[in-house]
Amino acid sequence: MSHPERIVPDETEPGIVALHLKRYAFARRFCSGKAVLDAACGVGYGTAFLAEAARRVVGVDRDADAIEYARDRYARPNVDFVTQDLAALDFRDGEFDVVCSFETIEHLDEPERFLAHAARLLRADGVLVVSTPRVDETTTAPANPFHRVELSSADFERLLGRHFADVELYGQHRLETRRHRLLRRADLFGMRRRLLFARRAAGLLSGTAPMAEVSAEGIAISKDGLDRASELVAVCRP
Repeated sequence: MSHPERIVPDETEPGIVALHLKRYAFARRFCSGKAVLDAACGVGYGTAFLAEAARRVVGVDRDADAIEYARDRYARPNVDFVTQDLAALDFRDGEFDVVCSFETIEHLDEPERFLAHAARLLRADGVLVVSTPRVDETTTAPANPFHRVELSSADFERLLGRHFADVELYGQHRLETRRHRLLRRADLFGMRRRLLFARRAAGLLSGTAPMAEVSAEGIAISKDGLDRASELVAVCRP
């Protein structure tokens, strides 16, 4: 199984990019006119997206090559890209109105250290928007070799609650037609995966776009249906 951990929009299928940008679109509502930290920004496409609404955005990643790419590809007048480790963030207390960090917690050896920094960096009325893959039961031995831990909804909420007074939990999932769900339950998809035209056939038959072609409109982030979410998204306040 492939585990793509670094999304480069210019080299990635549009549907995969849409899945990641959906979380940034969700967060952008909190960023208008604000000072924002994008923690684990990767190559910076989401940082630049937030900068369309924010007053100032700082993108941070420990990968110097990713930061160099971000500076070349996504430079903006109100954006800075900085190489830093999330366990030792070097910013002033209360420097940011919003901290965003998507698909990050699961990679960290010490997620509590990052969350303590996030809480420290936020102003009193600030917001942390953070996401992680959802699993039914928390595991410290996930199938993805790049992940240190994968969290259930309850454990994700408990982890965040140790650092933030108010935690709202949302789930991200693809929108599916009723026909798609029925076919999946009937295990017809398992048979079609063996065909060369599998993804196209699945889309035509079910009315749900293949993953590589899904758009932002085909993805939802809501408080309903956490049990079917592929990712958890939390909005946390001090």
